Amino acid sequence: MVSSEELTTKALEQLPVTRLKGVGEKVAARLESLGLLTVQDVLFHLPSRYQDRTQVRKIGSLCLGDEVLIELTVDAADVVFRRRRSLLCKGSDGTGSITLRFFHFSQKQADSLKRGVKLRCFAEVRRGPAGFEMVHPEYTFVSDSSSLSDALTPFYRSTDGVNQLTLRKLTDQALALLAVHGINECLPHPLPGNDELPKLSKALQFIHRPPAGVDIDSLIEASHPACKRLILEELVAHRIGMQLQRLRRREKRAPVVSPSGELLQQFLDSLPYSLTGAQARVSEEIRASIKSSNPMLRLLQGDVGAGKTVVAAYAAALAVESGMQVALMAPTEILAEQHLLNFSEWFEPLGVRIGWLSGKLRQSQRRDAIESIALGNTRIAVGTHALFQQDVEFHQLGLVIVDEQHRFGVHQRMALRNKGATDEFVPHQLIMTATPIPRTLAMTAYADLDVSVIDELPPGRKPVVTVAIDASRRQQVADRIAEAIREGRQAYWVCTLIEESEVLQAQAAQDTAEWLTECMQDATVGLIHGRQKADEKDKVMAQFKDGQLDLLVATTVIEVGVDVPNASLMVIDNAERLGLSQLHQLRGRVGRGQQQSNCILVCHAPLSETARSRIAIMRETNDGFVIAEKDLHLRGAGDVLGTRQTGHTEFRVADLVRDSYLLDNVAELANLIVADHPQLVSQLTERWIGRERREYGAV
Repeated sequence: MVSSEELTTKALEQLPVTRLKGVGEKVAARLESLGLLTVQDVLFHLPSRYQDRTQVRKIGSLCLGDEVLIELTVDAADVVFRRRRSLLCKGSDGTGSITLRFFHFSQKQADSLKRGVKLRCFAEVRRGPAGFEMVHPEYTFVSDSSSLSDALTPFYRSTDGVNQLTLRKLTDQALALLAVHGINECLPHPLPGNDELPKLSKALQFIHRPPAGVDIDSLIEASHPACKRLILEELVAHRIGMQLQRLRRREKRAPVVSPSGELLQQFLDSLPYSLTGAQARVSEEIRASIKSSNPMLRLLQGDVGAGKTVVAAYAAALAVESGMQVALMAPTEILAEQHLLNFSEWFEPLGVRIGWLSGKLRQSQRRDAIESIALGNTRIAVGTHALFQQDVEFHQLGLVIVDEQHRFGVHQRMALRNKGATDEFVPHQLIMTATPIPRTLAMTAYADLDVSVIDELPPGRKPVVTVAIDASRRQQVADRIAEAIREGRQAYWVCTLIEESEVLQAQAAQDTAEWLTECMQDATVGLIHGRQKADEKDKVMAQFKDGQLDLLVATTVIEVGVDVPNASLMVIDNAERLGLSQLHQLRGRVGRGQQQSNCILVCHAPLSETARSRIAIMRETNDGFVIAEKDLHLRGAGDVLGTRQTGHTEFRVADLVRDSYLLDNVAELANLIVADHPQLVSQLTERWIGRERREYGAV
């Protein structure tokens, strides 16, 4: 336990968890995996759900599926040997009877549950062979002096070796220390415009131990004032953290890009088309950024087919002409090779050497590629994760371009950026995504980035017509593909699995390819999936792109990176299993030519409400930003951003969709604290964000 003398000299954020009773070295190591290093960390490890164990329900009033607390007297207890050895304990309370079933038990436990013993049990009510039963209920022995809990029972995110009882005991100790010594208030009180909200210490006490009678829904939905108080502080901390990241980035310098414009003009003149208005606008935004000595960190958003790659090439031309190297990293071999093909076609005729680095290179090829990059002979290096391996060194890396940035872990992006970092300089960064980020998220989750949006498709592109068809009509779909192939068009058939699975009931891609080959014997059918070797995959992709294959059966590996203008028909099998964003990305593989393109969503009934909503949205719109907003509401912010991969803060209590109404208030509070209470900034950000995660903003 913590001594009173120590408490007078240390704040809760400075007290290690090892000062709490029951926390030795082993437990401390397990708590560290949860991010719990100090007593304050324990206080901000908030419950994810609650159970109401404050009232006893009569057995006669129970309904199937209820999670309830009951009291009963044991009538009989027996160990039975059927399919599994189990302990069955039958009990009643005068209004009805119920069976308690235990599969894991000791002899001592079996002996203690004897006739006449009174128990208080909590579990879900299930249907058993002889009526209602509870399986492995939590139970205590009841005496005349036993009292009920006066608070809802919290449940916390846990880990191996740290159970809920341990976390509740640690939280009890932390709350006791909070009651005596308080915690630093980092927001003004009362809060402007929210004077009904409690102070932080009272909010924490309430959230951890809500009193009996509180509406659990108000806690789960975060509508209670105590929840709102914590949400507001977390959003303010995140907002300030973003501002600090932007300021910290400006402390570093970046190479100033100041080309004559000759190479850029040659590049633009060589294109068989003119940039769209949106492409030209975004290109100028990038040009203005990298002319500055402040490092650019720009998110380039553009819907599928909007032409982000040519804008990235525009930026690369500026850097190369200024004597710098460019690194372009993509998450898959297929997408990286697509970039290699485009950049080689654009720049090699202009005398700019393009390098290639991926995991599939032979040792001698890899050695030559690394040497060329290190000497500066390679001006633009294109590749996958291989670009940031330890033995890769750049001569003068000035611009890093990352495509499909959400597919990379934050440490991977940081590793590539550091290839061009020195004590004083860091390279400019352009990160691209074809997954439109809704405005609500972009304002908050990407507040530290400059954001450019290509909101215009190249001229002549026609919207893809999307229809949904029941799986029972697959033969009709195959007939339609055969007709399209006879007209000289190409098609995709996308499956969600490679092998047959009884659990998921999804048609295997291999079986589908065989079936389609039988259906249309005059057509050439190819197959591609993630388990093929890279060379085999590349060969099939090249055949499809060159028109040697009429129909490509594929898994979702073709979600990004394939550009075949003649492919105008897309079939997505088991479409109900995919999210909106993935469906939209897949659909974006067609509609790249001048002819009308179609997407057929083959669905297997029965459909869930969420699946119905997704399918309806896909039929209604081709606008990626509209789809992103809908996806945000269906899935939530964390899934859309991929927070665990991106390194962006995982919110503990806030939800950007649900709490978007607070964002204006959050901006005002953040500005107020930075301007008038700068001494609170580090406490606030470390409390909610942590030191390590603040560094992620650099990438």
